[in-house]
Amino acid sequence: MKAILYAGAVLLSFSTVHAVDVEQPEVRTFIDEMVRDHEFDRAELVGTLKQAERKQAILDAISRPAEKTLSWAEYRRIFITPERIEAGADFCRENGDMLAEVAATSGVPEEILVGIIGVETYYGRITGGYRVLDALSTLAFYYPPRAQFFRKELKQYLLLVREEEMPADQATGSYAGAMGLPQFMPSSFRMYAIDSTADGKRDIWNNWTDVAASIANYFNAHGWRSNQPVIAQASLGKRWHGEVPKPENTLTPQDTVRTLSDKGVLFATDLPDDSKTQLLTYEGKDGTEHWVGFHNFFVITRYNRSVMYALAVHQLGQEIAYALESDAS
Repeated sequence: MKAILYAGAVLLSFSTVHAVDVEQPEVRTFIDEMVRDHEFDRAELVGTLKQAERKQAILDAISRPAEKTLSWAEYRRIFITPERIEAGADFCRENGDMLAEVAATSGVPEEILVGIIGVETYYGRITGGYRVLDALSTLAFYYPPRAQFFRKELKQYLLLVREEEMPADQATGSYAGAMGLPQFMPSSFRMYAIDSTADGKRDIWNNWTDVAASIANYFNAHGWRSNQPVIAQASLGKRWHGEVPKPENTLTPQDTVRTLSDKGVLFATDLPDDSKTQLLTYEGKDGTEHWVGFHNFFVITRYNRSVMYALAVHQLGQEIAYALESDAS
């Protein structure tokens, strides 16, 4: 999965890089659990964890995720660029038949698939240079705010490399341990990655068909509704009362089409009145922007729990679709 939103890190003071201390109580407890619950060989597991390095750069990176420090205008400028749009259009030209087949089979549109890949890894150009073993071990044992989460992901990673017969110290990814072209966390890999080419491997590092099908599988597992809208631009009408809403990272829709309309929010949709919605307000390049997110928009936030991330995925996919339409005309 993807970059993860955590702030308020309590950073420990140590040199930039050190080996993980396998005698540290938390590490010893983790080893005991893996031996007891998953039948790992103790000596082999100790040897694997001794190869892990705790890195200050990883702790620094997780303490300042872009979604927490940038405005929507600044965040958008990172991902919605002419260069990335053209790269996405080229990717679609090169993989058009595959993307069309995955979209037809799964019901997840091509523009969402290419939007995810474009935001996550710039179509394979930026997949992260940290060893996954280092990232997960550093955060599991030296990042107290989210240690429990990352110990679970480290467990999932060790199970994954055993199942897939992969060297534990070779896979690379983001500072948070997200892997491959779709940036799946280990738990997401084990649950959602697909061997779509029937070659016996779930290859999210090199096989674009596996990547696209795995992303689509993730979306369907989280409730994607085929042929339904994602988001609509909105404005505050004369019936709106009160202050202009402030930007918030709202991940669960609280309103419906009817209740938002009754509040004076103006937007267009063919969805039924009782469909869940949420008014989203962000500061864009030209001032305040209002959007209404529908069910599928919040499915995108399950990939990365950020409204700005979901906006970027949607808008990048749309811009790529426009570029391809311009070519065709």
